Amino acid sequence: MIAVLDYGIGNLRSAEKALQHLGADARLVDDPDGAMAADGVVLPGVGAFGPCARALRDSGLDAAVRGVVGAGVPFLGICVGFQLLYEGSEESPGTPGLGLLDGVVRKLPPGVKHPQMQWNRLDLVPPAEGRPGSGLFAGVADGSWVYFVHSFAPERTGSTSSSCDYGGPVTASAERGPLWGVQFHPEKSGAVGLAILANFVATTARWPS
Repeated sequence: MIAVLDYGIGNLRSAEKALQHLGADARLVDDPDGAMAADGVVLPGVGAFGPCARALRDSGLDAAVRGVVGAGVPFLGICVGFQLLYEGSEESPGTPGLGLLDGVVRKLPPGVKHPQMQWNRLDLVPPAEGRPGSGLFAGVADGSWVYFVHSFAPERTGSTSSSCDYGGPVTASAERGPLWGVQFHPEKSGAVGLAILANFVATTARWPS
C-alpha cells in the first residue's frame, strides 16, 4: 500500500490517481498510523512553503514522515512536498522544514519569469565511482521533458540527482537512499512522469527488502 499523505493542502488526488493508474494500491492517508503501516509514502504539496509546513505539523503527519524515512520506507516528495524535506525556505523565513535533506530552498534565479510554469529538460547527474545512478530515473533518458510549476527550488547539494536549466542550473530532484524528491510534477509529465512513478512503485513492492 502506498500512502499519499493528506494534510489538507488540496490537489492530492492527481498523484493518487496516477499511482492507481499504474496498478498501485494508493490511498489518501490522514493519520500517522496509516502512514507508518504503508509500504511507500508520497508527500505532495502545492502553494507556499510556510502554509504547507504548518499544515503538515498541525496534522501530526510530520512525525510520521520522520518515522517512515528513518525506517527506510520508500518515500517520494513532490513539488512543495519535496521542498519540505529541506531545512527551510527563503519563501517563508523562520518556518522550519523537516530537515531530512541538507540545504535551503532558494528563489529561482533573476532574469527569468517567476514562476517557471513550463516543460523543461532534465539533466541527470551521471553515476560516479561509489555512487550508482538514481533508481528513480531507471530507463529515463537524459534530456527527458517534465512539467514544472514553481518559483523556488532547493539549492544544489551532493544529494541533487537532476537539474534543469532555467536562468542557470536549478535542482529538479534529489535523493538520499530510498528518500526521493522531485520539484516537477510527474503526474503531469506524460509518459516520462509515469515511468518515474512506476520506478517508485516498483521500489515499494520490494519493501522491506
